[in-house]
Amino acid sequence: MPLVFNERLRALFAPPRYMALPLSGIDLSTSGVKAVRLEESTHGLVLAQYVEARLPAGAFTDGEIVDRAAVIEALASAAEMTGITAANVSLPESKSYLFETTASGVGKDEQRLAIEQHLDEFIPLPPAETVFDFIELGHDANSEVEVAGIGFARRIIEETVSTFDAADISIRSLEGETFASSRALLPYGDESTTLIIDVGKTTTKVSIVTRRIPRFATTINIGGHALTLAVQKYFGVTEAEARKVKAERGIVPTPGNEEYLAAMLSTVSAIRDEISRHLAFWQERAVPGSIREPVSRALLVGGNASVRGLPEYLEGTLQIPVVAGDVFTNLASRDAWVPSLDYTESLAYATAIGLALRDYAISYV
Repeated sequence: MPLVFNERLRALFAPPRYMALPLSGIDLSTSGVKAVRLEESTHGLVLAQYVEARLPAGAFTDGEIVDRAAVIEALASAAEMTGITAANVSLPESKSYLFETTASGVGKDEQRLAIEQHLDEFIPLPPAETVFDFIELGHDANSEVEVAGIGFARRIIEETVSTFDAADISIRSLEGETFASSRALLPYGDESTTLIIDVGKTTTKVSIVTRRIPRFATTINIGGHALTLAVQKYFGVTEAEARKVKAERGIVPTPGNEEYLAAMLSTVSAIRDEISRHLAFWQERAVPGSIREPVSRALLVGGNASVRGLPEYLEGTLQIPVVAGDVFTNLASRDAWVPSLDYTESLAYATAIGLALRDYAISYV
């Protein structure tokens, strides 16, 4: 039962189109379940419903479902509140294996067979326990087809499908987080090479995408909660109070703020250094005018992307423009429609909105 790419990674075990409610996305992550449902309006696509159902600590960790009952309960609650019965669903970046190679053969079937013969060179799992797919990037100097591929352990997919079944939600498609978020953040037809930085609660996901196709992705095991803990320790306040201080002060230098800023930067600098290292590796090997273009900008998303001063702080080191992303980029114009979801809060919904856009995007291929 192979995966199939269309515009992006498509579904394993996907039901027929007529059985699924279109334009719905569910993102399962450490902090909880984010579900969105889009609908057509006279102005274009708009956000019809959205919700976040929180998970208890440890229920979903490092891309693994640990407390199945808690995850099922959160999924069922989110689906009920948004009216979702079927959705496109995320697969965790931390459990994915991105790779690039050349594929010989005529047509995708022959190319798949050629890749399968060398699959263990790209994915450190037994081929029988791996599900993968690929999409064409272009041709190299020898006119061979260059492809970007992604693989997952079969058990991750089967566990995800089983859990959603138990929550009575039909899976329309399964897709890697980075494929979904790039679809939400970058306009249709965007040709740029962009760095996407997703600052979550416990992790920071970093991806480099070209023409909205992820070419590199990694997860840094430091997120916004570490900043909250730094504030909490420095001021001796509760977690709720620390989150408020973090939102108000951020990492903006102000007179008399030096000790606080030093406490915050001890954490932020670790994230910055990891991002810088990966970006430098890409930029050193980039060739303008090729399928490996230099990164031209960075977009910040995620539940902790709105920390004041963070774009400026990262930009100073990365030496490319860094701005907050817009998850409504491919929805109706804000001149005709104002989202009910607050902008700061919306930054955590990039993956869910990208998932919901998948079928709509495919209709434009």
